[in-house]
Amino acid sequence: MTRHRLIQSSAPPAPPFRFILLSSLGAGIAIAITGWLSLISGTPWLMAPFGASCVLAFGVPDSPLAQPRAIIGGHLVATLVGLILGQLLGDGWLVYGLGVALALAAMQLTRTVHAPAGADPIIVIAAQAPFSYLISPVLAGSVVIVLTAWAMNNLHGAKSYPRYWL
Repeated sequence: MTRHRLIQSSAPPAPPFRFILLSSLGAGIAIAITGWLSLISGTPWLMAPFGASCVLAFGVPDSPLAQPRAIIGGHLVATLVGLILGQLLGDGWLVYGLGVALALAAMQLTRTVHAPAGADPIIVIAAQAPFSYLISPVLAGSVVIVLTAWAMNNLHGAKSYPRYWL
């Protein structure tokens, strides 16, 4: 006979259902708004790392990685690094690695670390994006995410998001 032991997890408990509902709704709304604004303006407001930004902004809004400074600043800093490297060095496996490494260093130096922004140099180098990419989709989409997070996360409790702006 074998004995089955219940394995105890040290993972935190699932959040309350209301939090899950509001955070999921907020993430969906933020991405839908950026997609809709892309459609009506003819200018991109959406990029793939924004999905991961929404996971942080809505799923773990107390995290330093989910604060406006990190979301907006991290995407701007990491994208700028990628744009500069792409212009100077073109694309290639070494440039992608250098882009992510330098983006992380720059985000650490500017106190704007945002994990999803680590993908930004890869995206802009591969796409050979113009410097206008910093404004749209990066700045515009990041602001939409932060404003939606501010509105939705504060439904949980008065002034719960952000913990700090700058």
